[in-house]
This record gives sequence, structure tokens and C-alpha cells, in this order.
Amino acid sequence: MGPSVFQLQCTCNNYPWGRVGTSSMSARLCSKTPNTGFEIEDKPYAEMWMGDYPVQPAKSLKTGEELHKIVDEDKEGLLGKNVMEKFGGVLPFLPKILSIEKALELQIHPDKDLAARLHAKNPDQFTDDNHKPEIAIALGKFEVFVGWKATPDIQALFDVLQPIQKFLPNGQTHFNNETLKRVCQNILTSSDDSIKECQQQLGKIPRERFGKQAYILDLLPRLQEQYSIEDPGNLVTLLCMNFLTLEAGEALYVPADCPHAYLSGDIVECMARSNNVLNTGFCPRAKRDSIELFTEALTFSPHNAKDAMLGATKSSKGKMGKTVDYAPPMSEFNMLRTSLQAGEKEIQEKIAGPSVIFATSGAGKMKAGGEDFDFNEGYIFFAGQGVEIEFSAEKDLEVYRAYAE
Repeated sequence: MGPSVFQLQCTCNNYPWGRVGTSSMSARLCSKTPNTGFEIEDKPYAEMWMGDYPVQPAKSLKTGEELHKIVDEDKEGLLGKNVMEKFGGVLPFLPKILSIEKALELQIHPDKDLAARLHAKNPDQFTDDNHKPEIAIALGKFEVFVGWKATPDIQALFDVLQPIQKFLPNGQTHFNNETLKRVCQNILTSSDDSIKECQQQLGKIPRERFGKQAYILDLLPRLQEQYSIEDPGNLVTLLCMNFLTLEAGEALYVPADCPHAYLSGDIVECMARSNNVLNTGFCPRAKRDSIELFTEALTFSPHNAKDAMLGATKSSKGKMGKTVDYAPPMSEFNMLRTSLQAGEKEIQEKIAGPSVIFATSGAGKMKAGGEDFDFNEGYIFFAGQGVEIEFSAEKDLEVYRAYAE
């Protein structure tokens, strides 16, 4: 058995929606881990993964061994009996830092039943059989489309905007969830010419006709520039989905089968241990998954902007009151955030399960498992179950800790 607390090294992927070079927080944080040889180049850096998933796994900084192999060697000692029995011998969560320059694909993450069917049928694309509900915590200004607008708000648009009425099923005018599902399907299956014509007509409608949703006219050209005027994702997101702007520390919960598309910003993201996704917009037609599968899987929660938000509450795990807890309605993980000013300390009591701990800003020290560690911006640690941890800040320190119990 090795140590129960050790520093990790991680890598960044280079999806085209990522922020370029040093403007990417995921790349900047990744580069702070010492002695890895990671150098930031002039290309997009999208995501730094900090878990044990076989795609892009974290490794021990000291030994270079992949995290899933380390866990596999001492499952009960590191994960704890309860976590091991409930989730198997793996970390049940996957934390990431995302740096978003332009919209991610309009997507959903399949629930457990659909994920199992997709994995059995096409394991190369759907690489596991788990669901993927997730949270996103803003590290600064964060723009996102998530979930559905309140039905009256969608109804108000379709009542007055003639160009979009062609997407209504069989001329139906009264909105319910089934109407909404068919509207999405009709938009997503429309021809490029039909989508383009609709967007051109929308852009000519006077602002006052949109009422409180006039922001649609501001976002429409921005989305068209990012992908194209033929992309159906522009219409699904603007007409049917909540558009939110979060500030640092604010968070979302995205359940399985909930449509979402992150638009811009730097975030902490954490999800159940999965990499499954269905894409239908903000991507070339060739990369869109089955529209029928996407629309049939859709669920209708959240159905307004308020219900998409995930609040933080003061955590009993922080003995000095410097820690808050983001607790999504699922058992795979919670996320702690500790904010310390220079000279302050926080002690987090023992957790009956594994955790991944990382600093997004500042500098300080961490005491854990009988050892003292430097703990600076971009440093990432794994901690096995049953470890009390003390943080002390030399410069204002922001710490996140994803954990399961």
C-alpha cells in the first residue's frame, strides 16, 4: 500500500471550443504542477481532467502511475468500504476544469438505462454504461444554455414570431412538454435552407416583439458566427432553453437527459464517472448523433432558470466555517469550496470516501496524512478516505474538493 494522500499531474485536451494559449485557465492551472514538462502553446486548451477515467487519466506526480491503477491496488483502503460496495472499485466522479471560448455542442448525457443500451451497441463511441449528471461552478463570468424556459415564455415567442411557427407540430399552438419535444425535433430535422431562412427572418423582426427575451437578437449573430447560420442549435437554444450568466461561485446542476450547451467562461465541472454524450447542434452535420434518439431521451427538468441553479450551503465538514458544500441530488459526489484570505486556516474533518483536491488560485500549505505539502494555484491532490486535512493560506487561497461518501 502506498500513501493515502499524494500529488497528481494532469493533462489538457485541445477541443476547438477551448480558449487559446495562456487565456485558457485549464492550461494555466495545468502548467503550475511542477516538473511535468507541460508547456502552453498557441492552440486551444479546453479541459483538464482530474480523475481516474481511462481516457486522459490523472497520474501520481511522484511515480507517474495512473490513478486508476493506484486505486485498484488498494480499493478498500483508498475508497472506503461503503463507496466500494456502492460504486465498485473506481472513483465514482470525474472533476475537470473547462475553459470555453465558444459554444460546446448542444448535448445531453444519457441516463443509466440509455447509456447501458448505447454502450452495448457501440462501445467505441459510448465508452461506459453509466449516466453523467454534472455540476458546473463558475470561476468568473460564465454563460450557458441549460434546461427549458418556462412554458409561458416559449409560448409567448411562438405566438408572435411568425417565422418559427412552421416548427409547431400539426399547427398546434398550445404548448406542453410533448409540443416542446416535437418542436425541437422539427427544428433539428429541418433542412439547412429552412434553418437559414428562419434565422434571417428572425433577425429582421423589431426588438420589441421579443418582449423580455430580446436578448435573442443579441446572441443570434454571435452563434451564427461561431458555427453557421444553418446550425439548428441556434434556434433550439435561443427559442426553447434558459440562457444564464453566472458569476464566480455560482453553480448549475445538469441532470441526465437535460439539454445544455456551455457558451463561454472558465468553470469547475464535476460529473458522475462517464464520458457519454449525444450531440445535435453547434457541430457539423456529420458529427450530430441520432436526432430521434436525442429527442426521445429528453426530460423536462429544469423547466425554468431558477431550478437550474445549484446553491451552496455552509459545510459542517469545515471546522472553521470557511467551507461551503455544493450537493447535487445524486450520490456520486459533492463538491466543497474553501475560501481563505492570507493568514487564515481551515480544517476539514475526515471524509468516509475518496476525494480530489485542487487550488484554483493563491498559495499556501496543506497538512494531510501526517505530511506537509506546498499547496499552490494549480496543484492537485488525491486523498483516500478517512484523512483530516488542514489548509493554510499564504496568499488568498481558493480550494475545491470533490468527494464521495
